[in-house]
Amino acid sequence: MALKRLITEFGMGSSLRRQDYTEAAARAVRDALWHNSINLAELYGKEKSDMRITVEIGVQEPGRVDVQRVAELFPYGRIDVIARKGGLDVPRSDGGKPTVIANAAISVALDLEDTA
Repeated sequence: MALKRLITEFGMGSSLRRQDYTEAAARAVRDALWHNSINLAELYGKEKSDMRITVEIGVQEPGRVDVQRVAELFPYGRIDVIARKGGLDVPRSDGGKPTVIANAAISVALDLEDTA
């Protein structure tokens, strides 16, 4: 068996005033998933719990993302959340906390027979 990435989805989320990196990350994940209902596991005769889901979150302060809370957004699969430097903090003209923008890349893989 070989782990094969089958799909990658992208999303963007923000925290306008609270500088909440976790909420911006969660919104980016929901954005990536919002319009999708892809039943990959069933297409390959697998269980949803067999899916290996890698979530990469880009924010300016990766250490402020609660990766466990982001992982809990997924109802099934084996979830690995990685927060890294990216995204954007946009300063506010009123002197308030900057707006946080997070980017998410979600990849889904399954163990499949090697066809090569």
